[in-house]
Amino acid sequence: MTKDEIAFLNIRELGALLRAGDLSPTKLTELCLRRLDDIGRRLNAVVTVTEDVAYREAALAETELRAGLDRGPLHGIPYGLKDIISATGAPTTWGAFPDQRFEQEATVTRKLRDAGAVLLAKVATIELAGGMGYGNPDASITGAPGNPWHTGRWTNGSSSGPGAVVGAGVLPFAIGSDTGGSILLPAAFTGTAGLRATYGRVSRAGAMTLCWTLDRLGPLCRCADDCGLVLEAIAGPDPRDPSTLGEGYQYRRARPRRDGFRFGVVAGADEGVEPEVRANFAGSLALLGEIGTIEEVELPELPYDDVAEIVIGAEAYAAFDEFIAAGGTGGLTAAKAHTHRLAGAVLPAHDYLRAQRIRRVIATEFGELAGRYDALVAPTLGVVATGRGEDFEYMLPGAFPRPLNFAGVLSGTPTISVLNGLGRDGLPTGIQFAGAPLRENAVIDAASALEARAGTTALRPDGPHGVAAAGRGHPA
Repeated sequence: MTKDEIAFLNIRELGALLRAGDLSPTKLTELCLRRLDDIGRRLNAVVTVTEDVAYREAALAETELRAGLDRGPLHGIPYGLKDIISATGAPTTWGAFPDQRFEQEATVTRKLRDAGAVLLAKVATIELAGGMGYGNPDASITGAPGNPWHTGRWTNGSSSGPGAVVGAGVLPFAIGSDTGGSILLPAAFTGTAGLRATYGRVSRAGAMTLCWTLDRLGPLCRCADDCGLVLEAIAGPDPRDPSTLGEGYQYRRARPRRDGFRFGVVAGADEGVEPEVRANFAGSLALLGEIGTIEEVELPELPYDDVAEIVIGAEAYAAFDEFIAAGGTGGLTAAKAHTHRLAGAVLPAHDYLRAQRIRRVIATEFGELAGRYDALVAPTLGVVATGRGEDFEYMLPGAFPRPLNFAGVLSGTPTISVLNGLGRDGLPTGIQFAGAPLRENAVIDAASALEARAGTTALRPDGPHGVAAAGRGHPA
């Protein structure tokens, strides 16, 4: 097996090699470190390489596995953290402050160490997780992140680094964050699997706060099954984060179903999307129809966008009020960020409270609808990856199936996006599976079933403009 082939194996496949002694955690770490230094840096996806930590944790994993101590599926598996999540011994820049460090590391970081995973890098994020507003991919201290499928395109969302390193076969998985779509959207653009679990599943202690009632941490991985494995390791109650649920999470791998799945296809979800996105979505529905029933559903007619805008605007301003008041946004790269959140200073309290009341209605009605199905489905994005130097605001209203995403954002329910084909210029397209509260296993099972039937996990970014063809030096 070549090094490139190893680089694109999923967690279970890598784990089998580690336990058979055909690959050691140290050798796997060395391979990933080389790819970080080469491919990861060419994609502007790397903030800090934690080489000393990586070799120390890999050596420990190697010793433990040889001695018969197995901490679970992630034991010896390298990973990266979006650089809004703290880790001891490394800066946590929030995409904006190069020298910022925190004494206490994030709960997610500790949980992954306890699971035997090996931290290799802090990876790129849009400055302040995009919370101050931005309209171009270069809004980060790392510069515009490149897409592994076409290095002249970007990766989308504030979890830009996690999408890039996983999509490029640099790291097996990475932890991102999602407030309004920043796990799902990079997953769609980079051909990865991204899981936004139920609100409260994963502690946010030690991660940057943008919106207290919306922020979620979650994995970007090679496939849906990997997302379940990572979620089980990082989920659970945490006294450092009072919003965490009182129960843990156990991943149950997909099994054949006698009665099949029940899918609800969101009415009009493929309207206004690119032809290839529509064709791939139709192909996915045909495959899903072979393993279950499909019926069209109408989402409750509620003001998803307006409510999300008010909640995010108010909470983001509150989280950074002193920074904004001191003129700190004037030093950010994104010109939009210099004034975008000022409106939060004069947002009436009754508007925020009204938005939260409507949000409860959204959560109730959407939860009831989603509960009738294993998953509600729609394209994740209506376009393929856009240019690294291209203003992207134009694409959001018409080409982003917003209602399903924002219904999941506001109701705190689980959604996973997976690769479902290639579109224009050989770039990935994504499909999202949204479920009822706490039903991560149902949406992971559904996504895994589609991956197995479509064979999409075998696709690689090795086209004429991808990382495999770009060579060394500055990205194309």
